[in-house]
Amino acid sequence: MLHIITPGILTTIQDGGRYGYQHMGISVCGAMDEMSFRMANMLLKNDEGEAVLECSVLGPELELGEDCLFAVTGADMSPVLNRCELKNYHVYLGRKGDILKLGSARNGARSYIAFAGGFRLERVMGSCSTDLKCGIGGWQGRKLAAGDELELADPKTDLPFLYKRYEDVALPQPEESVTVHVMEGPQSDCFTVEGITRFYTADYTIQQESDRMGYRLEGEVIPCRETADVISDGIVFGSIQITSAGQPIIMMADHQTTGGYAKIATVISADLPRIAQLLPGQKINFKQVSAQEAAKRARRQEKELRRFQRRTN
Repeated sequence: MLHIITPGILTTIQDGGRYGYQHMGISVCGAMDEMSFRMANMLLKNDEGEAVLECSVLGPELELGEDCLFAVTGADMSPVLNRCELKNYHVYLGRKGDILKLGSARNGARSYIAFAGGFRLERVMGSCSTDLKCGIGGWQGRKLAAGDELELADPKTDLPFLYKRYEDVALPQPEESVTVHVMEGPQSDCFTVEGITRFYTADYTIQQESDRMGYRLEGEVIPCRETADVISDGIVFGSIQITSAGQPIIMMADHQTTGGYAKIATVISADLPRIAQLLPGQKINFKQVSAQEAAKRARRQEKELRRFQRRTN
């Protein structure tokens, strides 16, 4: 059992996502940073899609109701157990009554807390992910609040090579402008040559209104040929829409299933975890790559995950 003392700014339960229902208007949701999410579960020998706590910007304070193994990955939120500093990407044994606390994010935006054996949760449409918009999944379909209690499904206190189950992962360092690799979007022909050029040469700043649904950007206006409005069609995680005001929005994990703004580009899957760790105020720029290059980067990322899994097992 976990007792939530303070929930942080936005702590939700997320797993690999809710697939197969987008035609009904149900979003996939799931972890924003798939790499950090999967690594947390790999460290604990969980199923890679097991539900975890996703903590945004400011983490929670938890009391452990029983002995259990856990790991923290993703952004550095200075985790402490009973005031003893912990390291990200390390497995720790917590005892009943211990207090686990995460602070403000120093590198990145989101941390993931996983527990060996996972949580005892009801699956909604095959997933435990919290869909805040629909109010389903996770814990009562909402972000965690003080006083909530979460039951662990099969808490463990031992794993093979327990004290070797860690990895020193380099945390992201601040950059003046982060380069995001994209593929040409399905409605790129809606924009003028000047608009396309601006999109690929200007810096854009992530706005405060950004959230799990989408990152609103501000920068040079991207002119279209006639209108940015199109007949509503499908949207994926990473679609970049251009609003009627000429500004980009990157669709994130909780994105709606369809939209009526023209999509100028799509972020490649390998870059989505990196974007998930960006904060409002940070600048990004876009670089176009081919489908072949996007696939190459995705395969490389998957190989890195497998190497991580082998090293920690």
